Amino acid sequence: MSDIKVAVLGATGRMGTQACAAVEAAEGLTLVARLGRGDTVSADTLAGADVVVDFTVPAVTEANVHAVLDAGAHAVVGTTGWDDAARARVSAHLAELSPGGLSTSALGVLIAPNFGLSAVLAMTFAAKAARYFESAEVVELHHPNKVDAPSGTARHTAAAIARARAEAGRGPSPDATETGWEARGADVDGVRVHAVRLRGLVAHEEILFGNEGEQLVIRQDSFDRASFMPGVLLAIRSVVSRPGLTVGLENVLDLS
Repeated sequence: MSDIKVAVLGATGRMGTQACAAVEAAEGLTLVARLGRGDTVSADTLAGADVVVDFTVPAVTEANVHAVLDAGAHAVVGTTGWDDAARARVSAHLAELSPGGLSTSALGVLIAPNFGLSAVLAMTFAAKAARYFESAEVVELHHPNKVDAPSGTARHTAAAIARARAEAGRGPSPDATETGWEARGADVDGVRVHAVRLRGLVAHEEILFGNEGEQLVIRQDSFDRASFMPGVLLAIRSVVSRPGLTVGLENVLDLS
């Protein structure tokens, strides 16, 4: 089997630089293009890439994905800032490109809020635990150069917790707050999410669960961006056989 040809968008950024190095060092992958700020995303600039990895910024990531699809390539997206409407537009675009229905040869897009395997496992464990606890909150901690808050990882975690609680018939977490709601963090599907931005951090998350007389804390720490690269490589290798839209790296891991 020939190597998977890979292009990286945002190739001069912190994550893009790491991704380029990881692809170059990986067996079965070939880096064919590095695109930075101001470069046009097209079939010509992607140089025949089979898979394009996007580590850009929220303001341009959706447009990049549509351009990648128009160029006939699969996409792996690590940029945060996606919402339901943006994901729906990508799904619609994928359907337009496969009018007869998605087949194994159809294009795929994998959007991963986090490529860290420890982070994906923490999110998965949290979703499994959520139904058993009366209270649930999320604290995410990142470096001060991060442009969005709460992080995509925290939003993904909170949404999964909310779904599990709803399926279990759990109501809202108890909260007698009447004033000062701004101190209670963001509300993500009924789950409170708190964001910390502090020099010296990389990416960290605590998921807190509570019942009367007990507490469960799930903590994940990423100390170096190199920790995300095994997940990036897994996503690249997986997306070529996953037509349509996939959200979350947990969908390509054996977590049953």
